[in-house]
Amino acid sequence: MPWMPKALDHPSPNFGERRGVDRPDMIVLHYTAMESAEAALARLSDPEAEVSCHYLIDLDGARSKLVRPRHRAWHAGVSCWGGVQDVNSHSIGIELVNRGAGPDYAPFPEAQIAQLEALLLHLMGRFSIPAERVVGHACVAPGRKIDPGPKFDWRRLALSGASIWLDPEEAIPAQSPLPDAARFQEAARKFGYFTPDGGQWCAETRAVWAAFAMRFLPQIHRGDPSAAATRHLERLAERWPSQL
Repeated sequence: MPWMPKALDHPSPNFGERRGVDRPDMIVLHYTAMESAEAALARLSDPEAEVSCHYLIDLDGARSKLVRPRHRAWHAGVSCWGGVQDVNSHSIGIELVNRGAGPDYAPFPEAQIAQLEALLLHLMGRFSIPAERVVGHACVAPGRKIDPGPKFDWRRLALSGASIWLDPEEAIPAQSPLPDAARFQEAARKFGYFTPDGGQWCAETRAVWAAFAMRFLPQIHRGDPSAAATRHLERLAERWPSQL
């Protein structure tokens, strides 16, 4: 397991008791979309902001602990994954210092990712959280959130067992005729995404497409849905169907 430095205590008052569960069973990854760790820590511990997380990891790998894992931090907002409506009660939230998507969106440094990897493996072992239950904020809130974004290296985490990944079996075109929406919706729900049924490429289903592509097909995440991409999602759902 990679080396994990001692966390710096930076207690946040923004937490409560978990609801309906005694311990976390998933982990949600975020980026801060702020200028610095100091700015993020100030906001995440401001009672008026009413937001928090369990851990924050700076660019150099320094780790701060804001909320103890046994408590419910306020990081996911209105979110859903695999039928879980109260993601905050089920999850541990980890914030990565990064300015976020836009002109200043930068790759995540090696030191930061190495310490994230170490923390994930520690938490997964401590709470028996499977790799498929490590997700991004965009996964649980498609259309509302996009973090940690297309520059986050999910494949790197998967190589150490801290997440999941499948390489596509076929070329995924960036432009193609829209595939069957009902088939995509079925695969998305089986994997864990919340999407309406009805067989239409509505705004909500397109948001799920964008979240899925950003994570598993980042090279074409600005493109349109395709039948090949749907088949890739079906492979993911077959191997890692969402289960409570």
